[in-house]
Amino acid sequence: MTTDFKNLMYEVENGIAIITFNRPDALNAMNTESLKEFQEALKTAGGDDQVKCLILTGAGEKAFVAGADIKEMKTKTPVEAMAYTELGSGTCRYLETLPKPSIAAVNGVALGGGTEIAMACDVRFASENARFGQPEILLGIIPGWGGTQRLPRLIGEGRAFEFLMTGEHITSQRAYETGLVNRVFSPGELLEGAKAFALKLAGMPGFAIKMLKTSVYNGLNMDMTSALNVEIQCICQCFSTDDQEEGMNAFIEKRKPVWKGR
Repeated sequence: MTTDFKNLMYEVENGIAIITFNRPDALNAMNTESLKEFQEALKTAGGDDQVKCLILTGAGEKAFVAGADIKEMKTKTPVEAMAYTELGSGTCRYLETLPKPSIAAVNGVALGGGTEIAMACDVRFASENARFGQPEILLGIIPGWGGTQRLPRLIGEGRAFEFLMTGEHITSQRAYETGLVNRVFSPGELLEGAKAFALKLAGMPGFAIKMLKTSVYNGLNMDMTSALNVEIQCICQCFSTDDQEEGMNAFIEKRKPVWKGR
């Protein structure tokens, strides 16, 4: 199934929604129109019971997302900048809290908002020619779509400050070494690697995946006692599902489970 958008491509293949940012002439930079379409695509995937996992990638060979559209940003008033920033931040948060797993297949430069979109995904794969960075400081601003919050949580405060304060770009290998990226592929193998992993996730019990994300992301913002209570509540909810019953029966009977998705 395919859905038409102006600035991105959306297709569903084997239960995987593939969202491809498609402004290659602008290195897939995100303007207001692109962000609104991206949010609409995420809502489409989130509301489709056939979609079990998402992959985000970029069109062309140069860029995943080169960031926000600076030509659009530079003349904004503080009020207009607030609306634009809230749109980008809210879209990334929606992606992060979507009850379905998401994979960023970073095929080229992911700068500013591009890195922030990738960080809002659950898993990040990158090609060998990918580059990451939060260069907002070099424009006299700071990240506004979650970069100052997700980057320290992913790679630690010290490394995050190094990248945020200098605006320097890093290679995919460096991103892997810091923990920003899960795996690195050759350019020709990136999307297939992401699809293979997405198929694996799509074959997992969906409600348990939802509870897993709820526990992890909510717990990160709590003290340990509160976070552990969230974990307890999430696991207990799993005991209301057919998949929990099937998974445990399959384990006892030494067979592969047949998930029912509920």
